Amino acid sequence: MASIFAFRTRSPDRDRLNDGVRFEQLTRALDQLAAEIEAERTGIRNRYEAVSANAAFLVEAVSNDAVSTSHAAEMDQLTEAIKSCLRRIEALGRQKEFVADLKNRVDDFAVEDRQVDTHAGALPLCGEASTGT
Repeated sequence: MASIFAFRTRSPDRDRLNDGVRFEQLTRALDQLAAEIEAERTGIRNRYEAVSANAAFLVEAVSNDAVSTSHAAEMDQLTEAIKSCLRRIEALGRQKEFVADLKNRVDDFAVEDRQVDTHAGALPLCGEASTGT
């Protein structure tokens, strides 16, 4: 019959290693998200600049009577495209800030967790009997 006091846990070093791997995976995932968000923002900014340039040329052409005012619908489409780009850039900026905040929280938690683990070294491990007096 096995004694309940024979219960053994892994070593604290192994636990710290596993925790470190988990935090590294989470940090890499957040870095990947941040990179994807930034890539999308860059693409949207490039489209925004192209649409803005097209709109400016069209406004100038209409002002110089180089094209008819029948291009008003095209100007409206360009205006809506510009607004859409700006909204998406703003949304992506909020996402980028959110992911950065998450990464900071993960980093802070990992540091706090290591400190708690270091200070807990004097405590008995899970399953160890204490010698309370």
